[in-house]
Amino acid sequence: AGLMYFSESLGSSIQNIFTHKMRSFLTLLGIIIGVFAVVTMFSTIYGMKILINERMKEMGWNNSVIIYPSAGEQNISSHRRYRFRRIQREVKPLTFEDYMHIKKNVESKYIYGQIETWQKYLFKDKEENLNLRATNNEFFLSKTYNLKSGRLFNSFENLNSLKVCIVGHGFVDKYFKGKDPLGNKISIGNQRYKVIGILDNDKLNSNGMNFNSWQRQRDLEAVYIPLSTGAKYLKSNNSIDYIYLQANSEQDYPNMKNTARQSLLVNHNMGHDFSFNNIGALMLNITKEINEMMKKWNITLSAIASISLIVGGIGLFSTLLISINERMKEIGIRKSIGATDRDIFLLFILEAITLSLLGALVGILLSTLLVKVITVALKFSFPVPIEGILLGLAFSLFIGFASGIYPAYKASKIDPIKAIYYFE
Repeated sequence: AGLMYFSESLGSSIQNIFTHKMRSFLTLLGIIIGVFAVVTMFSTIYGMKILINERMKEMGWNNSVIIYPSAGEQNISSHRRYRFRRIQREVKPLTFEDYMHIKKNVESKYIYGQIETWQKYLFKDKEENLNLRATNNEFFLSKTYNLKSGRLFNSFENLNSLKVCIVGHGFVDKYFKGKDPLGNKISIGNQRYKVIGILDNDKLNSNGMNFNSWQRQRDLEAVYIPLSTGAKYLKSNNSIDYIYLQANSEQDYPNMKNTARQSLLVNHNMGHDFSFNNIGALMLNITKEINEMMKKWNITLSAIASISLIVGGIGLFSTLLISINERMKEIGIRKSIGATDRDIFLLFILEAITLSLLGALVGILLSTLLVKVITVALKFSFPVPIEGILLGLAFSLFIGFASGIYPAYKASKIDPIKAIYYFE
């Protein structure tokens, strides 16, 4: 019987809401705007957090380490420095062989060696300074640089120091306006290289977001040759500038680093003439800080957005109070045919909760539409997290209950005799 009465009360509440359409809509408006604001704020901050974490990964800096030649001077006390400086000249550089040795023995997601030089490039009878780099295909993969046309280096070119090159989108824009250099030979420094691939525009910075764009723009203005070619023609004794390693996950990172260290020590006759630059640790801290900042923003913005919900609650409260006087006769008749105080209380509180839930649903719908529009505009999928929806619903339930409790209590205490003979 309780359940039957509950559903009857609910039906009666909904009927009353639709009888006064304009009044109900205006009451709902405050709640709609409040829930809309809360859910939108929550979704966009959540989306930004995901976007930043994704882009950090695509920049190729997380869980990674750079190994470069070094004399490990930082670990030596000052009175031993003189002796140390004498042997510093004998520091063994990192070589192409070191790279191959690590590639063979260390489990990693990406590994590449890199040589970076500036070479003369003749353009319209003018000598330009050009950034020429020697590296492997995994450099392009780890940085998410995609090919526009042509191909990456093949294993034959990689191992046999062939004179081929991949050029960046920026290089083509600057020196080959409207022409396609693919298949042509270009002279850089004292060598001629055949263009086998062209890198596409940077997809990370294509939608107005700024992710290390200066560095990435520079990368796309450079010319790339195979690492073995660079070690042979750009350096003496097959040396390279540094080796980059990226682990498959945060858990694999320490193991990868240790194996690389052991592997190099074996290759360098136990000489500590290399250093590790832990970019992974730095990136982890930056990501953590960003996530913390986003959390604070979320709390602040949700608090601001919930103010409009409270305003909506005040509107609901006053509407319910006014409607008591309008419905005096109805309350009197209900009580005279056996409705208890509890029944009248339930009727009014259900009306308040139904109104605020209706408002919440409309608000969530509008917010989802707006987030979809943002997704299309930024070409990045902003999810509407279930937490945001639940937050909006919980807020509106609470507001509905809080606003309805006093009017419902007041209505339930009305004397039925006075109510039947009540004249406005």
